[in-house]
Amino acid sequence: MAIDRRQLLIGAAVCLASTTTAAHFGTAIASAAAADDSAFDSGIMPGDLIAACRRPDGGYSVVIMSLDGTLLHEVPLEGRGHDIALDHASGRAVVFARRPGTFALSLDIHDRQPPSVFTTPANRHFYGHGVFSRDGRLLYATEHDNDTRDGLIGVYDVAGGFRRIGEFPSYGIGPHEVILLADDTTLAIANGGIETHVETGREKLNLSSMEPSLAFVDRRNGRLLAQHKQSAELHRLSIRHLAQDARGTVWFGCQWEGENVDSPDLVGCAGLDAPLRIIAPPKPMGASLAGYIGSVAVSGDGRLLAASAPRAGRIVYIDTERQQVVGESQLADSCGIAGIEGPGFAMTSGHGIVQTDQPDHTHLTTTTFPGRAFDNHVRVIG
Repeated sequence: MAIDRRQLLIGAAVCLASTTTAAHFGTAIASAAAADDSAFDSGIMPGDLIAACRRPDGGYSVVIMSLDGTLLHEVPLEGRGHDIALDHASGRAVVFARRPGTFALSLDIHDRQPPSVFTTPANRHFYGHGVFSRDGRLLYATEHDNDTRDGLIGVYDVAGGFRRIGEFPSYGIGPHEVILLADDTTLAIANGGIETHVETGREKLNLSSMEPSLAFVDRRNGRLLAQHKQSAELHRLSIRHLAQDARGTVWFGCQWEGENVDSPDLVGCAGLDAPLRIIAPPKPMGASLAGYIGSVAVSGDGRLLAASAPRAGRIVYIDTERQQVVGESQLADSCGIAGIEGPGFAMTSGHGIVQTDQPDHTHLTTTTFPGRAFDNHVRVIG
């Protein structure tokens, strides 16, 4: 190997991402930015939502919308998007391609700067998630090495036009979501354990030997601080999505790579010094949630966790202090979920619906965007 994957390669001679937009796509972005300039005049405010979606014409875009159902801004994507990383201080957002896509789009929410696209090196692809450092100077993205099939965290210099300046291992296969913990130093990485390859797309190649894990890594040097692996009997329980609560506990949502009827429970928690713990409600819920959690989020007050189960059309709420299931909502094909002010949550669906609910079964609002299908994640602009 030309690269020592146990060392952070900041400043090393790595293959750099292209920060220039392809001509055919750059024209589309420029036109959209000009056409939608008036949308910024209406005011994008804290509490508005941003999500990737499929458009009514079959193309893809990222949209900013208010909770009252107003579409504030839209920028086209060259392919299907997945999640969005937000730097709340600067108002910068990055939309990542769905695995195994190689593009990401940077969008300046407040300053009306034109969007730009950057890409992975030729032998890498994104897994759809990333996170900014607290000061907004660096972006960390979950990636795949097409040669070794190892999981990586790519490091991008924001001020340098998202130039790729380094990488370090995710310490597992198939890293999906990465979050930055409150200490501004530790990255929590959900290694799903599922091996794929760019030549076979999304085909899962190692279900019999999966080894999912939750890794805690020092973002400054790529050093592994702790790693917790699923037990042998749960080796097909892929850890996918993450959120940190007000007390610092990391919560995770899983996807079961087996028959739905055999699915264990799907939501758990852990910490640097605390092993994986699956939350077991009084009545097992894995099968009734179709073995699939699509997203997790913590409420604005940090005390409640919401986990979406789009294949079952359900959202489950957990009291993070008691570590108990305390309620649920229903919304067909609901996957994207984000905490809003207080104990409430905003959720999006593949049927173009945006809904806000509270865990006490209080339904707040429902808005439909005809012809749109929201992708797996939604974020709140802070």
